[in-house]
Amino acid sequence: MTKSVNRFSKILMGIVLAILVRPLAAQEIPADTTLLTPLMVQPEMPEFAPDTIPVSADFAVVDTIPALPTDSIPAKEVHSPKKAAIYSAVLPGLGQAYNRKYWKIPIVYGGFAAFGYFINFNNENYRISKKAYLDLTDTDENTNSFMDLKYIEYYDLTNPTMVERLEDGLIKRQDYYRRNRDLLVILTVAFYGLNIIDASVDAHFFDWDISDDLTMNWQPTFQQVNHQNLFSLNCTLRF
Repeated sequence: MTKSVNRFSKILMGIVLAILVRPLAAQEIPADTTLLTPLMVQPEMPEFAPDTIPVSADFAVVDTIPALPTDSIPAKEVHSPKKAAIYSAVLPGLGQAYNRKYWKIPIVYGGFAAFGYFINFNNENYRISKKAYLDLTDTDENTNSFMDLKYIEYYDLTNPTMVERLEDGLIKRQDYYRRNRDLLVILTVAFYGLNIIDASVDAHFFDWDISDDLTMNWQPTFQQVNHQNLFSLNCTLRF
């Protein structure tokens, strides 16, 4: 009888324990999110406008535009001082046109025109004075070009002293106008050489920066440092 009671008590306790343990086993154990590896967690990417996507070390931008071959890029034409000098030597003013200094062309031709005028003026007066002197000193009465001189009325040709003074005056006039003519010819040649030098010097300085402010230059720049876009201000100093 006692064994039956003990057996019944054990069976009853087993039933009670089974009833108590079942609800606990039915509860869901929450997952420990700290055990997940970084590869399992996909970060949520923010949305950016197409033109404002940031550049970082995790995203590499691949330039798919092929580089142009250097042979296909035309070289910049160098302004040649030699060409400018040759052009001005062949035709004065042409070198200035090659240097795009068109305002100098009228000066060049105006200078040559002025020299030409005064050379002709002095040469004509030299020629007149020389012919008057020859006509005055020869024995031919039909050669009297000296009578066409403007100041001949102040001379008494019947007076040997006045005739001698007139001859001396005509010799001085010949020397004066001949000297001026020769000097102007030399100056014209020098002006021609100056025209060539001017064209060559202008060609040397054709590509030089001759703006008003050559000391300091400020301009914005764009750079990439550690895969980050940076806007900066660039300052250039020239001495």
